[in-house]
Amino acid sequence: MVGLVSETRQPQTNPIDLLEELVLANDWAFDRASESEMVVEIKGRWCDYHLCVVWHEEAASMYVSCHLDVKVPGPRRRTVAELIAAANERLWLGHFDVASDDGMVSFRHTLPLRGTTGLAPEQLEDIVDCAVTESERVYPALQLVVWGGKNVKDALEAALMDTVGEA
Repeated sequence: MVGLVSETRQPQTNPIDLLEELVLANDWAFDRASESEMVVEIKGRWCDYHLCVVWHEEAASMYVSCHLDVKVPGPRRRTVAELIAAANERLWLGHFDVASDDGMVSFRHTLPLRGTTGLAPEQLEDIVDCAVTESERVYPALQLVVWGGKNVKDALEAALMDTVGEA
């Protein structure tokens, strides 16, 4: 494919280095398996979220996945797939999916960075915040569908309603 951009590549800063700074500043547990991969544990309101971030230098892209601590049993996967599709309609960034092999639910997003010198700290914070915030919003609906036997509409209405004030 012929592109509009010249083949001269700008050196890029590894976003995993920037993520490590963010993780240390928030005192989150993490494991940096390599220069291009990190797994972070972030305590949420409903469960611990496992954020996996992979930097793919050749593709100049950063992959982010946030794994929710819920495994969907086979008989509930169809209903959860409907729930995930409905939840995805409300997202402005990324998407949720259910792994076909083990039923694990994840929020995923890939950020292309070709043509840039790297990721701004604010961009990284926004991506991490979005992954965790959206996971926090969807988790209760998943629980209502998987363990509470609720239908998708009722689960979404109960879990995603916006509350005002505190009880």
